[in-house]
Amino acid sequence: MTAIIDFLNTIFWGYVLIYGLLAVGVFFTIRLGFLQFVHFGEMVRAIRGARQSDASGISPFQALCTSLASRVGTGNLAGVAVALYLGGAGAIFWMWLVALVGMATAYAESSLAQLYKVRDGEGQYRGGPAFYIAKGLKAPWAGGVFSVALIISFGLVFNAVQANSIADAMEGAFGFSKLWVGVAIAILAGAVIFGGLRSIARFSELVVPLMAGLYVLMALIVLVMNITEVPGVLMTIVRSAFGLEEAAGGVAGSVTAAMLNGIKRGLFSNEAGMGSAPNVAATATPAPHHPSSQGLVQSMGVFVDTIVICTATAVMILLSGVLEPGSGVTGTQLTQQAMETHIGVAGTYFIAIAILFFAFTSIVANYSYAENALIFLGGGNKLGLTLLRLAALGMVVWGAYEAVSTVFNAADASMGLMATINLIAITLLSGTVVKLTKDYMAQVKAGVVPTFKAADYPELKEKINNNIWR
Repeated sequence: MTAIIDFLNTIFWGYVLIYGLLAVGVFFTIRLGFLQFVHFGEMVRAIRGARQSDASGISPFQALCTSLASRVGTGNLAGVAVALYLGGAGAIFWMWLVALVGMATAYAESSLAQLYKVRDGEGQYRGGPAFYIAKGLKAPWAGGVFSVALIISFGLVFNAVQANSIADAMEGAFGFSKLWVGVAIAILAGAVIFGGLRSIARFSELVVPLMAGLYVLMALIVLVMNITEVPGVLMTIVRSAFGLEEAAGGVAGSVTAAMLNGIKRGLFSNEAGMGSAPNVAATATPAPHHPSSQGLVQSMGVFVDTIVICTATAVMILLSGVLEPGSGVTGTQLTQQAMETHIGVAGTYFIAIAILFFAFTSIVANYSYAENALIFLGGGNKLGLTLLRLAALGMVVWGAYEAVSTVFNAADASMGLMATINLIAITLLSGTVVKLTKDYMAQVKAGVVPTFKAADYPELKEKINNNIWR
């Protein structure tokens, strides 16, 4: 079994996804006319008007915060440090690049999730890759495989990974028992997820802007403290990406190492194309009433995750001078050392608390994705949801004190499978994405509020819910 899982991970993460995610991002960037650059202002406007909701859905802003809760996790702190350690400063440039093209992928998958969404038994909007695969491509079996893979990876094992990160940070900074940290996390997470989707959305809306804002504020303070060195650090990132100089900290400026590690960590962090964020994007009430509006909002989520938060971590580490090749100090420990250099011993505690919030919100948001997948599989009754919630919380407690690499590798394989299915699906449905985009932007150009009119899409007559898109 271990050999099979390792083989699948080699195929998925060594070949299919590293190149596939990047290729699909470039494909949508070109096919949508460089939407993320040309219409960046429209993305900002979409977020500014994203507070509306109705009886069936959460607000687009809540959906954005929930997707950011999943995207902004330990990868933004530990993952960036690993990328720098293995690939040098140039890795950050490639993280930027993969995020910029990934914005187009995120727009495409979330627009499709909105378009093909349905109402569940309680009248709540539900949707995501499983739904647009089943309805748009008429392949419900593939939607089922996607859903099972999502539940295994995001709903169960990745929550154990996040809990393990919190427990490590709390033990290292405060000496807390890992087991009791896990129990405390499970109790707090249970209080949120047993309240259902709206409870998760309200929690994310309150916590995510606060945690991200405080982290970026700390980064800005560090930048101001070292303002004269910032231009040189940014120049080092760009020059090291192309092997024009030795990377900061003495890491060998290999273009290949910088590119591979930057692309990998960027893809893991922003999740564009993975098929995760569309699950919550579909639950939002679009404002304006057009599928593309939520695509624009979620595209901005990729920008915030990588261009803003990952860059904040990278610059703090590079300014500190603690990056040492071959030292073995990487991940969370490297980020903590960097912060301690800037603000003293308080830096270790600050990063530990940041990991607590970043990882905890990921646990809550990851569960919401799994709930959506369970509903697609027909298990959205009270018993099914209760069992999923208890299983997710059980994995939190287990993951806090014990890490079994085979299980985590299995989660990577299942995520690789779901991402591969999703990339194929959105590529096959790209014509619909293009039509939606042209329709939306034409209405914006005409000075009217964009509104989806089902009559203009006769090819979708039997595929979309006309009660939602009337």
